[in-house]
Order: sequence, then structure tokens, then C-alpha cells
Amino acid sequence: MHILTKQELHNLAMNIVGEKLVEMGYEFQAINSQLKRHPQFVLFKKGEPTIFVLVKATNNLQNPNEYDTIWMETFVSHAKQQNAKVWYAGVGIANAESVENPVFKDQPYYVAFEDFVKVLD
Repeated sequence: MHILTKQELHNLAMNIVGEKLVEMGYEFQAINSQLKRHPQFVLFKKGEPTIFVLVKATNNLQNPNEYDTIWMETFVSHAKQQNAKVWYAGVGIANAESVENPVFKDQPYYVAFEDFVKVLD
């Protein structure tokens, strides 16, 4: 069985978040799915400021919205220079049989993603 790589888990999280953003009526100005490149999405909606969305896949289903605050402060200062908002999307993804096991391709998994954390709104 094929274990999903960090990049594949990240892509899965991006798909989940992207679908939600489309449902919310946003258009994508830019998308970057490369690991450790931020933001993942730059959003556009007529009459609203630009929104940078940071996506992180984690196996923490209990609290997927935890993030590194020092790193986030750096990113927020960059966003302020661009007059942009910053949203964070922590997406918990874990093996459906046991969270101790890795996530396998074409096998059931759980997703924990409620909503965006509006870091800079």
C-alpha cells in the first residue's frame, strides 16, 4: 500500500480548502501547492481586500488550527504591507482505522476542518 507523502497530504488539504473557498464565492488570484511556500491561495472578491490563505495538513484531529505564532507574525507583517487579510486553514487528516497509522492512498481517512482562523482580518 502506498503511504501518502507530505506533499500528497498537503495537496489533499488544499483541495478540501479550495472547494470551501469556491463555495464561499471566492476567485483564486494565485495558487501555490508547493510545500513550505506561502500563501497557498491568494483570493479575490470584488469590493473586498485581498486575502492570503495559509493551508497546513496535520494529523492532529483534535486541534488542527494550532500554528507557529512566531512564523505567523512574520507572515502577518508581510500581509499588512500588501493591505491583505490572512486566514489560516489547519486541516487534520488521519487514517480512519487508527490515527496512529499513516494515511494510505485509496484508503478511508478522517478530515477535521471546520472553518478558517482569521489571523488578520
